[in-house]
Amino acid sequence: MSTVRILLLLAGLALAGYGFTLLADLGPTTFREVALWALVAIVLHDAVFAPLCAAAGYTARRIVPVTWWCLLTCGAVCTVALVSVALPVLLSPASGNASLLDRNYPVGLAAAIVITWGVLLCGHLLARRR
Repeated sequence: MSTVRILLLLAGLALAGYGFTLLADLGPTTFREVALWALVAIVLHDAVFAPLCAAAGYTARRIVPVTWWCLLTCGAVCTVALVSVALPVLLSPASGNASLLDRNYPVGLAAAIVITWGVLLCGHLLARRR
């Protein structure tokens, strides 16, 4: 197992190095903007998102039955991932211009969330039947 970990570490370091070379080609201004964005994302996660998740988990633990925990956890993670990917498009200035965005992104996000929760619920109910 340690061989696999070493290979994954080396692959990760190689990809990180490649990413830094791509950033270096863009110039120092872009590098500063990316570094600032990454720092803000980390601080936002640690100061806002992580405490909210801990509070939600602590509260839900007392309300939700144990058999539903897997479904709710997976659904919450998928929903947060979908919203995180969609936010830049939904909050961009181009969101009011139909010629720049060729589809209805809020409806697409809602459909993706509904489909995700539907699949999770079906899987949960099938697992309970077995």
